[in-house]
Amino acid sequence: MKFLEQPPRYLFFTGKGGVGKTSIACATAIQLAAAGRQVLLVSTDPASNVGQVFGVAIGNRVVAIDGVPGLSALEIDPQAAAQAYRDRIVGPVRGLLPEDVVKGIEEQLSGACTTEIAAFDEFTALLTGSALVAGYDHIIFDTAPTGHTIRLLQLPGAWTGFLEAGKGDASCLGPLAGLEKQRTQYKAAVDALADPERTRLILVARAQAATLREVARTHEELAAIGLKRQYLVINGILPASAVGDDRLAKSIFDREQAALRDLPAVLQPLPGDRIALQPFNLVGLDALRKLLVSAEDSGRGDASAAAAPAELSNVPKLSALVDGIAADGHGLVMLMGKGGVGKTTVAAAIAVELASRGLPVHLTTSDPAAHLAETLAGSLEHLTVSRIDPQVETERYRRHVMETKGATLDAQGRALLEEDLRSPCTEEIAVFQAFSRIIREAGKKYVVMDTAPTGHTLLLLDATGAYHREIARQMGGKGMHYTTPMMQLQDSRQTKVLIVTLAETTPVLEAANLQADLRRAGIEPWAWIVNNSLAAVQSASPLLRQRAIGELAQIDEVAHRQAVRYAVVPLLREEPVGVERLRALVDCLPATEQEEP
Repeated sequence: MKFLEQPPRYLFFTGKGGVGKTSIACATAIQLAAAGRQVLLVSTDPASNVGQVFGVAIGNRVVAIDGVPGLSALEIDPQAAAQAYRDRIVGPVRGLLPEDVVKGIEEQLSGACTTEIAAFDEFTALLTGSALVAGYDHIIFDTAPTGHTIRLLQLPGAWTGFLEAGKGDASCLGPLAGLEKQRTQYKAAVDALADPERTRLILVARAQAATLREVARTHEELAAIGLKRQYLVINGILPASAVGDDRLAKSIFDREQAALRDLPAVLQPLPGDRIALQPFNLVGLDALRKLLVSAEDSGRGDASAAAAPAELSNVPKLSALVDGIAADGHGLVMLMGKGGVGKTTVAAAIAVELASRGLPVHLTTSDPAAHLAETLAGSLEHLTVSRIDPQVETERYRRHVMETKGATLDAQGRALLEEDLRSPCTEEIAVFQAFSRIIREAGKKYVVMDTAPTGHTLLLLDATGAYHREIARQMGGKGMHYTTPMMQLQDSRQTKVLIVTLAETTPVLEAANLQADLRRAGIEPWAWIVNNSLAAVQSASPLLRQRAIGELAQIDEVAHRQAVRYAVVPLLREEPVGVERLRALVDCLPATEQEEP
């Protein structure tokens, strides 16, 4: 493996949920420890399952891993870190300020940026030579800080007064106001990240076009702030030896190989490795020791699995959810979920099915990949389609703020305001502002919305009391039309929120976190959709059958612990492109019933 050649002291694994970065980080730690090194594995993933992978309770303390001499692990709980961080800020003013003001401060510190910065605050010491890590040759991080967080930590000290003077906007910079450590320590940590002699960043992806485009954006963002020494690991590739005569396996293999051939140009120069899809769950030392092998060395799977009976029967189909949606005659349908779970395709399938029933539908998306038109591959009566360009909407929003508030600032103030407006929250607010114009149509037709804003952004837009007034003040009295859309989103009679996930541990954990976030915003998800399920497919490939068996626990988690109602959508042999295949997705036709290619 190239990423393991002459490894520096710090290795950071980063990537979207479900791509396998935790498994690869754990396998790397085992391999380095087996070579006689002293290794500390640190997880900062909110959905961390490092303890589950090793079969030991870890938590926020250093724990030696039995069976692997030289290996210890530590889980930094980002949620606990964020809560402690909030307590440090809010505690001194609780009881001194009015309760609505305190609640406003708490809401400002409720989002993903606070969690990310608090986690970085926790492991800064690990990058700056604390006594805790003095005896380790390698420290491996499962989940790296994003480029946005690092850029925030590079801001000059002037941002503090800038924010306190109310010159900023509704953004992610607010959480920085609570940092208590010296900025020199953060600078030392960022310098360590950017030093290729000390740090290596490993981008983890799957052999899927959308996932690789996302990784390309991450690569460029990190490279732009000086973190240029990056490696690319493409995980979970179906080996040719597992294809055999199975048509589903052949289709998956061909799609993945096409994605690898069309690797984004910015990723092609990176040193890279490819890791095979394994037939077994990556839990336990034996499984992890088998992971870092070449694609063609992967096992074929247990032949007895091919003869196993269908694991799933009588599970709800997507068509049952569409029946419930169609009964209302009109309304807003919002598809939410992490990147790579198939939101755009599922949104298109629901819109096509509703339109096919003669119902008027407006399908809209902010998908930066802009592949909705390709997915539909044509037009359909009763269906209109629009795409909100996040870059265009965000630039329009930024320009408006700079022309209004920025006009009264000096050069330093304008520079800080421009940085403020580069935060992820700015894009979410700008896109939601555009979405809110379309939402009004849901009183007379169906509006199916792909790539919806996060729960944290919705909280920012509709927080009550002093914080709400602060947002209004910062926005110069503009954009208060957000209130009506929020009321509509919180009304289950008008809006149905569908959470899309995969039948894998991390995506389900992340979807559960999203659901909790939405509930804090007063929005109750209507249903969950488990997409691309192998357990819902009849396949003759032993490897795929074993993977299907591994999905059952996650589907059970969704069905019995998370969702009020749910549907399982099978992984189709053919790409769900075009009206007929999208309708087949709604009917959940297994591979054996799909048309011949």
